[in-house]
Amino acid sequence: MTDRGRATTDTALRVFVPLWLFFAGCVVAQAFDRVEDGRALVTMYCADCHAIGTNGESPLNIASRFRDLHLRYDVEFLSEALVEGIVTAHPEMPQFEFDPDQAAAIVAYLKTLEP
Repeated sequence: MTDRGRATTDTALRVFVPLWLFFAGCVVAQAFDRVEDGRALVTMYCADCHAIGTNGESPLNIASRFRDLHLRYDVEFLSEALVEGIVTAHPEMPQFEFDPDQAAAIVAYLKTLEP
């Protein structure tokens, strides 16, 4: 390889490799947004019964509004219950078990609902 060819290759590597790493990092960052992942999970599994946003009432009147959970619990401690399976006193509530990453995402979302 000539010196000119080597210089062109070196320049290309110095420019394109960092750009590629930057854009790859952006894609990974978007894929693992805990709050958005948590919002998606509660929308999928909880919204039929619970008010999951900053306003509105729960479709099932005995179901807690997620924006009020922090008044009764430190939502950080709900992570373990989400992984082990939440069991409640009312039979309408199905038992859910989430993996630790899903539980962390749900907790991250719930924390955004706190004032």
